[in-house]
Amino acid sequence: MFTDNAKNRNRNRNRSTLACRNGIVCASQPLAAMAGVDILKAGGSAIDAAVCANAMLSLVEPMSCGPGGDLFAIVWSAKKGRLLGLNASGRAPLDWSLSRADDLGLREIPARSPLAWSVPGCVSGWQALLDSLGKMSIGRILQAPIEYARNGFPVSPIIAADWPFDPERHPTMVATFMPGGKAPQFGDVFRNPDLARTFEIIAGGGAEAFYLGGIAERIVRFSQEQGGFFSMRDFAAHEIEWTDPVSAGYRGYDVWELPPNGQGIAALQMLNLLEHFDVASLGPDSAERLHLFIEAKKLAYEDRAVYYADMKFSDVPLEWLISKEYAAERAKLIDPKRAAQNVRPGEPADESDTIYLTAADSEGNMVSLIQSIYHGWGSHYAPAGLGFCLQNRGQGFSLDPNHRNRLEPGKRPFHTIIPAFVTKGGRPVFSFGVMGGDHQPQGHVQVLMNIIDFGMDPQQAGEQPRVHHSGSSDPAGRRAEGGGIVAFESGIPDAVRLRLACMGHRIQDGDRAFGGYQGIWREDDPLRYFGGTDPRKDGCAAGF
Repeated sequence: MFTDNAKNRNRNRNRSTLACRNGIVCASQPLAAMAGVDILKAGGSAIDAAVCANAMLSLVEPMSCGPGGDLFAIVWSAKKGRLLGLNASGRAPLDWSLSRADDLGLREIPARSPLAWSVPGCVSGWQALLDSLGKMSIGRILQAPIEYARNGFPVSPIIAADWPFDPERHPTMVATFMPGGKAPQFGDVFRNPDLARTFEIIAGGGAEAFYLGGIAERIVRFSQEQGGFFSMRDFAAHEIEWTDPVSAGYRGYDVWELPPNGQGIAALQMLNLLEHFDVASLGPDSAERLHLFIEAKKLAYEDRAVYYADMKFSDVPLEWLISKEYAAERAKLIDPKRAAQNVRPGEPADESDTIYLTAADSEGNMVSLIQSIYHGWGSHYAPAGLGFCLQNRGQGFSLDPNHRNRLEPGKRPFHTIIPAFVTKGGRPVFSFGVMGGDHQPQGHVQVLMNIIDFGMDPQQAGEQPRVHHSGSSDPAGRRAEGGGIVAFESGIPDAVRLRLACMGHRIQDGDRAFGGYQGIWREDDPLRYFGGTDPRKDGCAAGF
C-alpha cells in the first residue's frame, strides 16, 4: 500500500505557512507535533511541548533520535528576556583512549561498533530544560509517548523508507525494530513496549533513574558483552552544560549558534563571507549565487576540520573564527567566476540522521531543539529490553594525537547537530534548524539567504531546492582532495548545473534530497507565529 518511495520523496512542495497566536510546534512527524500542541493546550510551556515532541519522535522516528543520543537547544526565555544555550552531549568513556585505539590497530573509529559510543546526553537535556524552563513534570510530559509506545501507531511513509536494516549484521536491533522478522512498512502499526517501560522508569525517577539506576546498569552490561568501554562511572560523571550562544550579524539580523564541540559556527563563518557579496541581486537559483555559497562553504569547512573541538580540552580560537575581520580576509579568496580547487584553513595570528523541532508559546517563549543518534540507527546496537539504539557520535573523534578533536577519555566528540536562532534589535524573530549531518550549516545558510536576501516566508524558505557540497576536510582527520562535489535537489535547472560545471565545479548526476527543516518566525504587537516544515520529511506545523 502506497510503497512508491520515489514518489514520496519527489512529491510537490506546496504546503502553506501555518499562522497562529497561542502556540505552535513544528516537527518531522505529525504525531510528535500534535503531542506537543496538546501539552501547550494543557497549560505547558514551549519547552514542555518540545520535550514531549522529542520523546514522541524517539518512538515514531527511532532511526534518527532517542534516549541513546545527544541533545542541543537554544531557548528564548520570555521571563529572562534573553537566549540560553544547552549542550547536553555526552563524553567518551573514561576507559577509551588513543593508546587503546592504537592497540586495536585502528586508523579511524568504526561507525557501526561499540567503539563509537559516547554517553547519551538526551535524557539529561530533557530534565535540564524542564527543571529550568518548564511548567510540567517529566512524568506528565511522557504520558503520550508511553501510551503510543504501548498501543502502537501507523508508520509514516518517509520514515518507513528509512527503516530497513540488515538483521544478520545488526542482530541486537531485531527484537525491537523488526517484529516478526521484517521492517514495518508505511501504514503498519508498530509498537515498542520496551521503550514504554524505559519511559515509565524515567517518568518515575527523572534523569537520575537513567544515569544512576537500572537503565545505565543495563547499558554497561551490554557494553561489556559487546566489547565497548562503558562503565558506571561514565554515567555518574555525565553532566549538561548551559552555555551562551554566539552570533554573527547578517544584513541587520543577528544569527545565533552554539559554540563548539558542535559545528554551528560554520554557518556564522559562511554568512560572514557571503555578506561581502550582493546575493539578493543574483536570484535564488542562479549559478552565480550557488557558486558564492559553495565557495564560502569550502572555506568555512576547512576551518571546521582543524579548529572545532571540545573547548574544555582544546584551544579553539572562537572569537577569531567568527570575526568580521577574519571573514574580510578570507572573502578575498573567493573568485566570483571560478571554483577553488585547493582550499586551506586560515591561520590565527597566535597559532550526522537527526531530528530537529521548534516550539513557541503564548507567553513568548521559543525553543530551537535538535536531537540525534548520529547515523541512521546510530551505532546499530540496541541494548536488550530498553527500546532504543545507542548513538555512534564517538566516531567523530580523530585518532591523530596532534588534532584538537583527538580522542581523549571524558571528552566530547565533534558534533554535527546544531540548533539555530535569529534575533533583530535584541528581540526574537526566528527559531529554526536543518537536520542532516554535515549538511546542517549549509542548510542553515541556504534557509537564511532565502528569507533575508530573497524575502521568502518560512515555508517557502524550506521548500526551495537545496544544493550540497561534499568533499571538504573533516574533523576526524580526513583531508580534502580537489574542489569536492556539488549535488542538487530537483528544481535546480540543468542550465544552472551546466553553468556551475563551466565555472569549475564537479557536478554529481541526478537528484537527491538534503536535510529536514523546521522554522518558526515571530511577529510582535500582537504576538503571532508563522511556522514552516519540510516536505522532505513526514512532519507538519501544528498550532492554535
